[in-house]
Amino acid sequence: MIEEIDNEETVAEVRDCFLRYNRALDAGDVDALNGFFWNSPATVRFGPGETLFGYDAIAGFRSNRWRGAGPARRIEEVVVTAYGRDVATTNALIRSGNGALSRQSQTWIRRPEGWRIAAAHVSAAPA
Repeated sequence: MIEEIDNEETVAEVRDCFLRYNRALDAGDVDALNGFFWNSPATVRFGPGETLFGYDAIAGFRSNRWRGAGPARRIEEVVVTAYGRDVATTNALIRSGNGALSRQSQTWIRRPEGWRIAAAHVSAAPA
């Protein structure tokens, strides 16, 4: 049973990772983006046009798709929830330069090498 929800230190650490991940996304830094994901066959990423199971599939998707900086966008809202000290989720609304709103959800886990994304989902927000 999880005894502690929203430990301040854990929330701050994961918020920092989330922001660094999104800066890497904006910059199109594929190596940094791949480094945020847990290197495991259990890692999952669902996107608007892709369903990826395993770190290798996620890294391959990034390597084949991303070239340079991404389109302009801004984080409108993010909620970070910590479940104990080793698991947290981020749920964000992100507005693109053309005004479209998307949702980004991530499950972060603390690993010996630091915080890593174990599951991610990106989708368009309803109009």
